[in-house]
Amino acid sequence: MDILESAHALFDTLVAWRRDFHQHPELGLQEHRTAGIVAAALRDGGYTVQEGIAHTGVVGLLENGPGPVIMARFDMDALPIQEENDIPYASTIPGMMHACGHDGHVAIGLGVAQLMVASRAQWQGTLKIVFQPGEEGFNGAEIMVHAGVLENPRPEKVLAVHLWSELEIGKVAITPGPVMAAAESWEAKITGRGGHAAVPEHAIDPIVAGAAIVMALQTVVSRNVGAQDTAVVTVGQFRSGNTFNVIPDDALLRGTIRTYLPEVRETVLRRVREIIEGTAHVMGTTATLSVKALCPAVINDSQVTALVRETAHTLLGTEALSPEWRTMGSEDAAFFLREIPGCYFFVGAHQPGTPKVAHHNPAFNFDEQALPLSVAVMTAALHRLLPVQEA
Repeated sequence: MDILESAHALFDTLVAWRRDFHQHPELGLQEHRTAGIVAAALRDGGYTVQEGIAHTGVVGLLENGPGPVIMARFDMDALPIQEENDIPYASTIPGMMHACGHDGHVAIGLGVAQLMVASRAQWQGTLKIVFQPGEEGFNGAEIMVHAGVLENPRPEKVLAVHLWSELEIGKVAITPGPVMAAAESWEAKITGRGGHAAVPEHAIDPIVAGAAIVMALQTVVSRNVGAQDTAVVTVGQFRSGNTFNVIPDDALLRGTIRTYLPEVRETVLRRVREIIEGTAHVMGTTATLSVKALCPAVINDSQVTALVRETAHTLLGTEALSPEWRTMGSEDAAFFLREIPGCYFFVGAHQPGTPKVAHHNPAFNFDEQALPLSVAVMTAALHRLLPVQEA
């Protein structure tokens, strides 16, 4: 079987799957319709199927003789966003849309599952294909790990793919080491003393203290993180007061922290706490800070990544390989890659000459030519990880 040719031959089927999922988005841990379609397709292909893992997760096993167990993961959930695209296959569910490409990921996973069945003579071992719920803020991967998805059988390697609107169609980015950041959310309540805005000397203004904290936090990365390292500290919300002539009692700041390396993470967390609490104290207010860890960094294994990169080079040519690509976005596939060595790679989905629209945007869409390319790279990499054993 010529994998690239076979993947392109699936184009119409991939598009039909993708558009159906796009029209019927489902939020995290509620992907019942999507999971049902996936499970039925896997059973029709001869897979042994488990359903209901982490609420709506689906796992298919395809045993093909002795050999390693390799896992391929695809996420399924949509976002609580009202779609603004004027397209025939727009979301039919008010307030929900696939704004990150997971509709494409499910279609890619079904395409890979189909090609792996059709190419059984070209590989040997066990494919464990995982359709994961709740990637968008629910840590569905972590829930699946706790539910035992990495056991019975335990995979030796894991692969995952993401369609990426920052990369042009035809490009793939396959980078060793950290490729997506660890993420924390944080919330700080600044408490002062309210009063009339005309006599601020009788109050302790939490808005002024909050503003000072916002500005001071800008120094964490520039003055506490090494120039060769990377981190992000963002204040995404500043809420206080109800009217123009009253100094409120308190203010609320909320934000996120993104890092790659554990030691950088510890430094950033420490300095954020010191700055928030110390600045609040200097301004005569008090601060209560809470930090919630969302997920660790996505860190690619160097050997698996080299194999996937070589596979893409052979399949698509030198021009297809993008320079090393990293993002400070986060992804809960990190929970799988923390346990099992693997590779998380990006496939370009932006059509040159058209405006780039970021993920999680109401106008997000992608070039569907990326679907067969993703299927081809993933299938070819699985063949390399599941080689036919010599007699």
